[in-house]
Amino acid sequence: MKRLLVALFCILSLPVFAQEQTASVHEANKEEGFNAGELILHHVGDAHEWHFFGEEGEGPHFTLPLPIIAYQEGKGLSVFSSHHLYPEGTVHEGLKLEHETLEAVDGYKVHDFSITKNVASLLLSVVLLIVVFTAVSKGYRKNHGRAPKGIQSFFEPIIIFVRDEVAKKAIGPKYERYLPYLLTIFFFIWFNNLLGLLPGAANLTGNLAVTFLFAFLTLLITTFSSNKYYWSHIFWTPGVPLWLRPIMIPVELIGVISKPFSLMVRLFANVTAGHIIILSFIALIFIFNSIGIAPLSIAFGLFINVLELLVAVLQAYIFTLLTAMYIGGAVEEHHDHDYGIGGDDADAPLHVSGSHAH
Repeated sequence: MKRLLVALFCILSLPVFAQEQTASVHEANKEEGFNAGELILHHVGDAHEWHFFGEEGEGPHFTLPLPIIAYQEGKGLSVFSSHHLYPEGTVHEGLKLEHETLEAVDGYKVHDFSITKNVASLLLSVVLLIVVFTAVSKGYRKNHGRAPKGIQSFFEPIIIFVRDEVAKKAIGPKYERYLPYLLTIFFFIWFNNLLGLLPGAANLTGNLAVTFLFAFLTLLITTFSSNKYYWSHIFWTPGVPLWLRPIMIPVELIGVISKPFSLMVRLFANVTAGHIIILSFIALIFIFNSIGIAPLSIAFGLFINVLELLVAVLQAYIFTLLTAMYIGGAVEEHHDHDYGIGGDDADAPLHVSGSHAH
């Protein structure tokens, strides 16, 4: 049954990708040929409207206008629907869109606080998470001491897995303090990775601003949770010759920043790459302008779409696990080792900052 649902999900979603492609490139094919790169970037990028399918004036279409909230220095606040600014280049209240960037026609500086497609998707996913885990919480209280039922029976093993296999093992005795954050990022990333595979959905976890925020929060939690033992290994690495320690300080500090940076880039790149590959296979039909290539393109696109279901949970797990490891390295308790230079202590194992190796 699960395999059937997965297959139906992929088969139903791919034609919609193709439908969006067909409608969007119809005019481009007429005038200047099909531009696959421009089209793909449009679909994985953010927008001031939520386009689901079709094009205005060319059959059935559905587009959800979103609120434009802009502050112009010298003019004040403007609030109106985004449908006033489409097609791009249309001017309304002195504002226009150029490649989804809000600009003032008279040169005033514009501060854009609009509810874009990604922001709307973010709010939707937050509401979904609240509804789902409120139901899980109610089920836990209702079935306390008994076997879980309903939605609780699905999510409880996952929560226990994150607690026992990620938080406890990576952080240790202080794991309970950080478990709410770890569960939040795991389910937020997982839910939005799956939502991003739906037809017409936003590419939220493929947005660099979103992945940057989670990586930055991880950096803040790691930094402010760290103890003196953690910082002493950064600024005065034990087990390293005295003359080499000043050189190790900038290396260790770069490591502090590069860890959350790698979290940010890894999630962004993997999620965005999946969407780009699927759209690229569909775009082959229009590049070759032949229906004969369609079966092969759809077959490969379907395979990548199924693979993306695995990547969705895998990326959530990797992000959560690495976050827990960084926090664990920062809160690790001091061990009584008398590190020194020369003698027996010179052969003592080197402690690497941010890890559990000694």
